[in-house]
Parts: sequence; C-alpha cells; structure tokens
Amino acid sequence: MSIIQEFKEFAIKGNVMDLAIGVIIGGAFGKIIDSMVKDLLMPIISWILGGEVDYTNWFVVLGDNPNNLSNLAAAQEAGLNVFAYGNFITVLINFLLLAWVVFLLVKMMNRLRKQEEAAPVEPAPTPEDVQLLREIRDELKKQG
Repeated sequence: MSIIQEFKEFAIKGNVMDLAIGVIIGGAFGKIIDSMVKDLLMPIISWILGGEVDYTNWFVVLGDNPNNLSNLAAAQEAGLNVFAYGNFITVLINFLLLAWVVFLLVKMMNRLRKQEEAAPVEPAPTPEDVQLLREIRDELKKQG
C-alpha cells in the first residue's frame, strides 16, 4: 500500500473529519464568546463600575515611566516594561464563559445519552430459521 493511499484512508476516516469539523466550529464559537464578552458583558460591567472603562488600558508600568504614558499601546511601543492586567482580565472572562458553555453542552449531551439508554429497547424478533429449529426441537422432545 502506497503512502498516498494510507494518507487517504487516514484523512477520510470519520474521526479525523469529526475532529476537523470540531476545530473549525470551536474557532467560530470562540469568536462568538469573544464578542459576547467584549460587546455585551464588559459594557455592563463598565456601567456597574461607574463609567466608560477600557479594560485593555488597565496596566502598571514596572520601573520608570519618564513620559508618564497612560496608554498601554504607547507604553509598549516606548519599550516600557508593563504589567497589562486589564487585557488578562478580559481573556480570563472569555475563557471562563467558554468553559461554562462547553460544560453546559457536555452536560446536555450526557443527559440526552442517558435518555436514549433509558428508553426501553424491544428485543429483536427471533429470526425465522431459529424459530423453525426450536419448533423442530420441541417436536422431537414430544416424540422421544
């Protein structure tokens, strides 16, 4: 078997395709969570904290700040050593929300699987040849 044929078999297997689809959907889902945090939750949190708060500009300069830069991008461009905790908070909230949604999805899938397993399964009808053999056996027992 050539290496190309082996690769085709590997790539066409269901698990590889499922994984690829999962990665693509996961990337899109991550963008949805990013937007939810950035566009929906952070403005609400900002409003609760009392105004227009740009979390990406929450940082502390570690060391000297000779020009008193108050913008993170400007401080990084100037080569200052900055502790950018605001951006980390945003990413952390994104992660927690994504993890929560994935947890809820897994929980829902497990519940659906349990319902499928709990559904009574009717036994498969006995095949005709097996039924015929049983009848022959029973007749032979009656005669003998």
